Amino acid sequence: MCLSIPAKVETIENDMAVVSVGGTKYKASLQMLDDVNIGDYILLHTGFAIQKLTPEEAEESLKVFEEFEELNKKLDEEEREKGERII
Repeated sequence: MCLSIPAKVETIENDMAVVSVGGTKYKASLQMLDDVNIGDYILLHTGFAIQKLTPEEAEESLKVFEEFEELNKKLDEEEREKGERII
């Protein structure tokens, strides 16, 4: 399964951008998209910007990622608790 993440364009130089995802910066090729500007949101996949997003779409996607992160934390806690009871 492939996953792309929403990222905000911070800087652009030629066909490369620096994008931000949750405070972490990544380089992204803009070769697959036209008309990307600083402040735009893109979907980042394996170093390529593959689609532009509206700010609302980006925000919705980021909320889903946060929900997955919380779910993973809860599942990890449950697994640790089960492991402690077995010992």
